[in-house]
Amino acid sequence: MCTKKQIILWFFIFFTGIVSGQSRKIINIPDIPGYQTLKCDFHIHTVFSDGTVWPTVRVEEAWEEGLDAIAISDHIEYRPHSKDVVADHNRSFEIAEPLAQQKNVVLIRAAEITRSMPPGHLNALFIRNANLLERDDVMDAIKEAREQGAFIFWNHPGWKAQQPDSTLWWEEHTELLDNGLLHGIEVYNSSEYYPEALEWANEKNLTMLCNSDVHDPIRMSYDLSTGHRPMTLVFAKSKTTGGIKEALFSQRTAVYYDKTLIGKSEILEPLFFASLAFKDNPLKIQNGASRRIEITNKSEVDYELELVQPGVGFDAPEHVILKAGQITPLTISGNSDEISQAKTLNIYYGVKNMLLNPEENLIVTFSFRNL
Repeated sequence: MCTKKQIILWFFIFFTGIVSGQSRKIINIPDIPGYQTLKCDFHIHTVFSDGTVWPTVRVEEAWEEGLDAIAISDHIEYRPHSKDVVADHNRSFEIAEPLAQQKNVVLIRAAEITRSMPPGHLNALFIRNANLLERDDVMDAIKEAREQGAFIFWNHPGWKAQQPDSTLWWEEHTELLDNGLLHGIEVYNSSEYYPEALEWANEKNLTMLCNSDVHDPIRMSYDLSTGHRPMTLVFAKSKTTGGIKEALFSQRTAVYYDKTLIGKSEILEPLFFASLAFKDNPLKIQNGASRRIEITNKSEVDYELELVQPGVGFDAPEHVILKAGQITPLTISGNSDEISQAKTLNIYYGVKNMLLNPEENLIVTFSFRNL
């Protein structure tokens, strides 16, 4: 029999659990000119395939973590809970959709075509009827997804269970690409980064994606108190299914994991500068004098900078970390008389945690008025 104190304690724990589920985290990644920056996870599972949670839990998790959109991508061919969870392939979406609308989380109808290599596992987003993807021939399933207007991407291309020795691009993937049946590729999945996939995305004009592929409750896979799940940043004209679909087909995405960003320079550069704020007052630096510029980082990403070219007539720090949510001083010192004639001082930094390809970081230029 429980004592009065035990009853009060259990009530407190229960009540605290309810209250803690009502707060929403803010993911501080800024918008860029012309687009909203949407935080998305397009590869998650529920008990309707091989996940361990009910579909509404995925919506609650996404809302609490600050995501804008998710796609429940339960497997078509692999359903280990089918004896206990009897339903068609659209059911997980149908269960989750009312709560997603209530929570203002964009829920995308999706499914995972689950086959051996090649072609491996493929996610189809924006489908109309997942049941029609249940085909004996994998090409028939993929073509059906395309007929439904799907955006199709290759999941975890470097997954050791399917490519144990090396991550390869197969002839079958070339066939899919040439026939408009492959539009994107996961550069990062769960806890794995695939540099080969990043190279293919650049070479073959594939949209870059980064997803959790979560099966258990999200907090069992990631420490959300200090970090975040892997996510795809989508730069969309609107926070709608149509806006996200247009952005994915237009390749306006970035990979975001462990405070690292990967993408094209035309996306990462405006994202970097949208994160920062500093005054545009003339520095008026003379030889032997110094000026301090205070840079505010409004985002949640620590940007790690490394000087890639010496200044002309001045010195700048070789290494700088622009801490998330903090003000970082940048001191510039004149080292020759040339500085007094310079109208603008250009400082070139490589951003170590912003990647364009496996061997290249984003290079940014700070331009400060001097006169």
